[in-house]
Amino acid sequence: MKIAVCIKQVPTREWQPRLRDDRTWVRDQDVSHEMNEPDAYALEEALRLREQHGGEVVVCSAGPARVQQVLREALARGADRGLLVEDESLAASDACVTAEALASVMAGETFDLVLTGLQSDDQGHAQTGVVLAERLGIPHSTIIMEVQITAPPTGPGQAGRVRVKRELEGGWFQWVAMPLPALLTIQSGINQLRYATLKGIMAAKKKEIRTVPLPVGVRPSQQIVALAVPERTKQTQLIAGPSAEAARELVRRLRDEARAL
Repeated sequence: MKIAVCIKQVPTREWQPRLRDDRTWVRDQDVSHEMNEPDAYALEEALRLREQHGGEVVVCSAGPARVQQVLREALARGADRGLLVEDESLAASDACVTAEALASVMAGETFDLVLTGLQSDDQGHAQTGVVLAERLGIPHSTIIMEVQITAPPTGPGQAGRVRVKRELEGGWFQWVAMPLPALLTIQSGINQLRYATLKGIMAAKKKEIRTVPLPVGVRPSQQIVALAVPERTKQTQLIAGPSAEAARELVRRLRDEARAL
């Protein structure tokens, strides 16, 4: 099987964000980056499927040159090669532009399965995988907790079948059978992550990362007007009077003002 995994580089979760002067994005010079956690689970699932069915795992990303860092990390964990649409403007691109960029580099290859993380840790739109499936013209399924290849493709361009377990609300799950090729967005916790070994890190230095420019005509469909860092606020209110009256007033405020009851 030929499996593509889409990976995003995001700011580390421990980092305290600092905004640019125009307040449209964070200051890159003040931030360290890491692999998006849901994408790491997608990568692990792809590596496990390759171990079961053979084939190739290709990691794909879109962003500035620094994104090669997380692609090298993915190669060290076991991926075979990387593809990167390189452009500085993609650092803060919306889901439609990112999907268009990824589709431009992936359309030239015949993937049996495309995996993405459910959402990114920075913007959290959970849209890129769905839009990418539309751009590639393949079916998709979201919030995947288990992947079973029921009929592996018999050769390049040959269809196969996959059965997936989707997480629904209220503790419910849904099993869906799909044809291949298909795109799946992977939920965090689907598996246990592996880490790069010294041997894998050394081998990653020799693996190929092919870079291509952003296609002409790909333009943002959304605009960030302004960002704001959440402020921590707290306020203590004292309710005076006899205990019975204070209790009734507390219940009223919790019900009518705080909407907690």
